[in-house]
Amino acid sequence: MRNFNDAIILVTGAASGIGAATATSLAANGAKKLILADLDEGSLADFAFSLPCERQLLIGDVADERLWSNADLTGLTHAVVNAGIGAGGTIEEMHFEEWRRVQSANLDGAFLSLQAAMRSIRANGGNGAIVLTASVSGIKAEPGTAAYGSSKAGVIQLARIAAREGASARIRVNSIAPGGVETPIWNTVPFFTDLVAETGSEEAAYRAMSANAPLGRFAKPAEIAGQILFLLSEDARFITGTCLVSDGGYSL
Repeated sequence: MRNFNDAIILVTGAASGIGAATATSLAANGAKKLILADLDEGSLADFAFSLPCERQLLIGDVADERLWSNADLTGLTHAVVNAGIGAGGTIEEMHFEEWRRVQSANLDGAFLSLQAAMRSIRANGGNGAIVLTASVSGIKAEPGTAAYGSSKAGVIQLARIAAREGASARIRVNSIAPGGVETPIWNTVPFFTDLVAETGSEEAAYRAMSANAPLGRFAKPAEIAGQILFLLSEDARFITGTCLVSDGGYSL
């Protein structure tokens, strides 16, 4: 049952994309309180105002230890570790500064968010669930994805280890590896902005990028949110340490 009555749930990267879609679905399924984290204070505040549940905003960089040392996660029962950034570039051409920027946001941030969530859920008596947003780029090798793909491969393994370590407190930890999803993260990737200019629209660019995938399209954020809710829910109470690949067959 996807019933989150009395649940207090952390969602990082909550201002847009998968994070916002997941928060919306959690609120619609009875969440008592959502702790919403993002760097973009304005967008997060505007979005949070629309949710029909108690909201607590956490503004800052998830890769900053100070954010988590000052965060009030009292009563936490679930978490969605979702914040991340996109990037592109070959190994030979990428500057180390860019490599570190991606690893910091996607992997360091995931570690600190997960650490804070596990500590809080354990302090609340355990028996909770966490989902980390990885990517099919952490599974399938493609040129130009070294920094992003490596960071997301790390997220997948981080979730597996957390599942082993959290089991004693009945904390389930899983990851999800979406393929292409129609989210603002693409707007930070140079090849996508070039493709939009070439094809004339974001919709056409999405179609062009998914042409070789069996299902031939990108996912909507709400589709991925539904799968995250399943992994958080009692329907998935016997699932931990897994990575749900949701990529329209791209990795086949």
